[in-house]
This record gives sequence, structure tokens and C-alpha cells, in this order.
Amino acid sequence: MKRLAVLFLLLAACNREENGRTAAIGNIENGKKLVQQYGCTSCHDIPNVSGPKGLVGPPLTNVGSRPIIAGKLPNTPDNMIAYLKNPQASDPVNAMPNLGLTDEQSRDIAAFLFTLK
Repeated sequence: MKRLAVLFLLLAACNREENGRTAAIGNIENGKKLVQQYGCTSCHDIPNVSGPKGLVGPPLTNVGSRPIIAGKLPNTPDNMIAYLKNPQASDPVNAMPNLGLTDEQSRDIAAFLFTLK
């Protein structure tokens, strides 16, 4: 029983990053594929993603360690997921399109974005 508890604690620690965000938000690799599939580089410069280096939206270099996203939201997994799912909910006139992402797609993209530090 004691070994099981230690194993659980070690696994939980492996999913944590130094800033308290968890890597268990979603599937990082699928998030990267979705970023490519949805053409996010058309508007954003995104490290480690092939495609154009768009200048419409902000570059996403180090987005995982920024304190604020979308100009006003604390950079938390929940806020990132909600913003990706419906950007106009936080700012009705922003240029980020609503891509119709599912909850799972939003979690996966957020997981990938949080790797960009």
C-alpha cells in the first residue's frame, strides 16, 4: 500500500511543471497537429510549427510562461481553454476567429501552447 502511494505521488509530480500548471491538460502532440490543421500560423508565429509566420495575431513564443493571454486574462489552463473555444466571450471585437473547437481540441491545443516557454 505504501509503495502504491509513493508511485501515485511520483506520477503526479511528473505531470506538474515548475509554475504549477499541469501537463495533463490534454494531448500535446495532438494539440500541435491541430494548430497545424487549423492554420494557426496564418495569423501567429508559432515556434516548432511549420507554415507561414503570420503577423495578424501576436507571436506565441513563450506563451506558456506569459502572465496574461488575450490582453486581459490570467494565463491559466482554464482561461486558455475557454479562450480557444470561444475567443469572443472575453472580447467580442477581437480578431481571433471562433474555430468551433471542441472541449477536447481546446484542451489539446492549450497543452501544446503551455509547452512554449
